[in-house]
Amino acid sequence: MGDPCESSVAANADDNQDSGNEVKERCWEQREALPGEYLCVICGRYGEYICDETDDDICSLECKKRLLYLLEISRSLPAQQPLVKKLPATDECYYVQDGNNKPEPQCLTNYQTDLLREKLEISVRGDSIPEPILSFSSCDIPQKLVQNLEAEGYEMPTPVQMQAIPTALIGQSILVSAETGSGKTGSFLVPIVSHCVKVKNNPQKPLALILTPTRELCIQVEEQAKLLGKGLPFKTALVVGGEAMAGQVYRIKQGVSMIVGTPGRLIDLLTKHDFELDSISILVLDEVDCMVAQGFYEQVMQIFRALSQPQVLMYSATISKQVEKVANSLARDIAYISVGKPNEPNEAVKQILIWVESKKKKVKLFDILTSNDHFKPPVVVFVGSRMGADLLSEAITIATGIKALSIHGEKPMKERRDILRSFLFGEVDVVVATGVLGRGVDLLLVRQVIVFDIPNSIEEYVHQIGRASRRGESGTAIVFVNDENKKLFPELVEILKLSGAAIPRELSNSRYLLSSFSTGKIQKKRKHGF
Repeated sequence: MGDPCESSVAANADDNQDSGNEVKERCWEQREALPGEYLCVICGRYGEYICDETDDDICSLECKKRLLYLLEISRSLPAQQPLVKKLPATDECYYVQDGNNKPEPQCLTNYQTDLLREKLEISVRGDSIPEPILSFSSCDIPQKLVQNLEAEGYEMPTPVQMQAIPTALIGQSILVSAETGSGKTGSFLVPIVSHCVKVKNNPQKPLALILTPTRELCIQVEEQAKLLGKGLPFKTALVVGGEAMAGQVYRIKQGVSMIVGTPGRLIDLLTKHDFELDSISILVLDEVDCMVAQGFYEQVMQIFRALSQPQVLMYSATISKQVEKVANSLARDIAYISVGKPNEPNEAVKQILIWVESKKKKVKLFDILTSNDHFKPPVVVFVGSRMGADLLSEAITIATGIKALSIHGEKPMKERRDILRSFLFGEVDVVVATGVLGRGVDLLLVRQVIVFDIPNSIEEYVHQIGRASRRGESGTAIVFVNDENKKLFPELVEILKLSGAAIPRELSNSRYLLSSFSTGKIQKKRKHGF
């Protein structure tokens, strides 16, 4: 049987081709709508054609598929419980009745639970930790949230979601470590959306607060939350620098369920506008190892003291003894969840280390970018300074003809958003970035990372090369190394050995490396939680 909208899509595709445009395959390929233009009923972008079955404007084949899926679900429900409603382009949400929202039965024996955790490399520590879930519908969350997860392509939970979601749903504070790209964001957003929908508070005060170290990560988390909360009584507020505070204050006063922000801007909001956070019942510290480091720790603690004993959910790819110590000071009876090898690079990333003297790194980079065999766009190039990012991106464009842009903390927020969007949409092949893109920003399309300047810590190195592998897709990290990085040699060699990567001859013969082995520095590092 043919696609119900096939004739309409084909007809409109011809019309669009005549005007120089093709029907878009994916939602993110479509442009934003201009004032007065038709809007896609699913995502709010420009509605390029109409589906015959619903007469609704759709932006792409991807959104058409989602709409037809929702229609199919709605037909299976009683007539008095309509599921599909035309949503506005904003994130203002309408309540959709859940109908019969009984979770699917799931009964795992203790043996099955232990076997599943062993197979998926899930380690737990703490009292009364529930068994992992095998599907989103097997836990007590709104049916509409399950449908939103399916519409966004979450066919089944990732290992970290299997264990963290049911643990968070019972109100347990948790400290979670899992490798980059493992689905940590979804594992705290699902419990938050579910909690906010079930708790009826009027007037609506924020129930959940998510703190992250960078504005880009805040934006990504909030956008994902909007998708999961679509069609539910769930609104969000973004509280970050680079945007007018007046708009953020107004947004919160209108009533929101969840706030996503950076610590500095949130403190400004609390002190200058006399906000109270006594309604917050869930606090998330994303990239917690960074959040408790010098520069963030005092801000985080100031915010925490303004709360009233919330459930605390803490996540990172790297967990140290210091992080565990801080976690124990924030919440009692914490459950510890570890998935995979969190303090080591994603195994899907192939690491290639090249010994390059500093003066020759730029030439070597140009050689890679102009090689048909070695250039695998889209590419992120990590550098150590903001000025270096600007200069190197200009040099790449001039020397190779490849369009490259830089992104760092000194650029205005709007410019950073535009650059990141152009990169994700394939309009730019190379982005030269400082560490602002090294943590948590979901670059699903990145195939290659080039570490032009190795960062000062091995944890940051793990995060940066992890950008080259998202949701199990393999990627390559090319790393330039020389004597200027000698302080990291011992830990770097350990990382390479664990991942099976080749060790450059110059690195293995380094006098500094040999002296470190002889004094037992590597063993000491491993003992203290590296």
